[in-house]
Amino acid sequence: MRAHFSTSLTTVRNLGILAHVDAGKTTVTERMLFLAGATYKRGEVHDGTTVTDFDSQERDRGITIFAAAVSCDWDGHRINLIDTPGHVDFSDEVERSLRVLDGAIAVFDGVAGVEPQSESVWRLADRYGVPRIAFVNKLDRAGADLDAAVESIRRRLHPAPLVTQLPIGREDGFAGVVDLVRMRSLTWTGGAYEAGEVPGELREEALRRRRLLEEAVAELHAEALEEFCAGPSISARTLAAALRDLTRTGAGVVVLCGSAYRDRGVEPLLDAVVAYLPSPLDVPAVRGQDGAERPADPAAPLAALAFKVNSTATGRLTYVRVYSGTMRKGDTVLDAGTGRTERISRILRVQADRHAEVDRSVAGDIVAVVGPKAARPGTTLCAPGSPLVLEPPGAADPVVSVAVEARRSTDADRLASALARMAEEDPSLTVRTDAETGQTLLSGMGELHLEVAVEKVRRDHGLAVAVGRPQVALRETLVRGVSGLLYRHVKQEGGAGQYAHVTLDVEPLAEGDFAFSSTVTGGRVPREYVRAVEAGCRDALAAGPLGGHPVTGVRVTLTDGATHVKDSSEFAFRTAGHLALSEALRAGTMALLEPVAEVTVTVPDDAAGAVLGDLAARRGRITGSATRSGTVVITAIVPLAEVFGYATRLRSRTRGRGTFTARPAGYAPAP
Repeated sequence: MRAHFSTSLTTVRNLGILAHVDAGKTTVTERMLFLAGATYKRGEVHDGTTVTDFDSQERDRGITIFAAAVSCDWDGHRINLIDTPGHVDFSDEVERSLRVLDGAIAVFDGVAGVEPQSESVWRLADRYGVPRIAFVNKLDRAGADLDAAVESIRRRLHPAPLVTQLPIGREDGFAGVVDLVRMRSLTWTGGAYEAGEVPGELREEALRRRRLLEEAVAELHAEALEEFCAGPSISARTLAAALRDLTRTGAGVVVLCGSAYRDRGVEPLLDAVVAYLPSPLDVPAVRGQDGAERPADPAAPLAALAFKVNSTATGRLTYVRVYSGTMRKGDTVLDAGTGRTERISRILRVQADRHAEVDRSVAGDIVAVVGPKAARPGTTLCAPGSPLVLEPPGAADPVVSVAVEARRSTDADRLASALARMAEEDPSLTVRTDAETGQTLLSGMGELHLEVAVEKVRRDHGLAVAVGRPQVALRETLVRGVSGLLYRHVKQEGGAGQYAHVTLDVEPLAEGDFAFSSTVTGGRVPREYVRAVEAGCRDALAAGPLGGHPVTGVRVTLTDGATHVKDSSEFAFRTAGHLALSEALRAGTMALLEPVAEVTVTVPDDAAGAVLGDLAARRGRITGSATRSGTVVITAIVPLAEVFGYATRLRSRTRGRGTFTARPAGYAPAP
């Protein structure tokens, strides 16, 4: 049994499609599904007929909002694909997907090269150690340049892009590619492609680029270097094996090219997925938070990670990646976080919004399950007899909030329930009640993120909702601290009292949110009380003295203290730490911080002056400007509050010809 499954696991590929918005991720996915026979018709984003962008909002807006899982078969391999969003507001959705993937295809626009969100998702893939290959798309567009795109990858993302193809023709004349590994041409006519000899006019250039590829690979791979030094060239077999090794280790990135919309270059991309990206057996064994490992073995105890939760008309779907073991219909599994058991009533093979029921799933599978009621993204489901907690994907702090309320008072409870369900499905959304105004505040990663969430409430739950103007999430930071602050906490009200004396040095912290240390000697404050003081200080950071905003950038040092033989306790020292730091923050000098965004604006060169002036009026700080074939690309750091509504203003100033993207860039002092 085990040998059979091990053999089949080598033919599984779990990968995501990553890119900046409009680079062509969804079109690439649709062409892969069509060529692999998973769909009978090519889906088009502009027609709203794609498989993965099935949500009504995705089709209305023409962008991917929710990560969608699909499967197809190619060359005897099972490919599980996740098409991820490209807009920065949904980067948390990308991160949750990357956490469970073994590999990825990074798609780049052949004209723009590396764009802001391309860089963001690439760094996320770096964080999770996800091997990837690059696909330079849209080579049929005017101004497309493979070499320029590759140079932007080398300069901004990775030092070793390994280009394995040479385009045949440029822009409208783009007809195919030269495969530099096998030294053959691949040309597309009428949707089908033909392999043949390298065209004579490209022979010399193809040989030159093949030599550059061999040199680049030989620098990074010992076996390829040995063959490179021993003979005139590296064989196709050795080169392919080296490219696979370099992709798996992350030492190199294979680069392919094409035009997905025109059906050119997708078959070689599928071949590269099979040839270079890892199977579940090629990646390290999954490790629990306690350090225990589980191999990708169907016979091992079950360990699966939930990465997406979706409420549908037919029930609650929990999307899971099975890392080890076998999950069967009717099994009882343990929610490792809460300690409660759940029953798996159904297991579904997912094809975007369509599902096929299966009896079981094994290590390496990505499936949806019905049954778990409390599982959230990041929940570990495991065998009850072998508990294991897997590291969940990180969740970013929301930066924008809007006040929401039901237009009809009778719908208030329904709205609260709908918002709570959405926050459960998407951890980057939070819902809270403002203590001063009593308003319900919905917080998220950006203006579009909140627009989509509110529209989902309206469409899915039939609720009329009123929405306030977006508000940014401010922070407070320490500019000048205090030293030797003595705080005495003494309370006696009959029975055991409370007694804690602490002396704190409080100073600004250049990097990070909070740092705590203790220099107390001689046992004047026992270790457990030191931990209690730190916990109390963390409590104090929740609300600063300027306006009750969270506090960041503080270093606290406990320098002295005193205890009482009977009345001292962890609770007393936690209270003392909380009140002492609150007093220190009031005594020091505080500053307000506001979130800022890195804005990249692309406009015709005749509109650049007006756009620069408008950015300056929005308190923007220009960080760069580059001219590219009649357009100007301007980058600036702009307060997030000033970015709201900018799309409309930009369209009016450029007569609809300007575009922009924004991504969070941390916090800066507010005026």
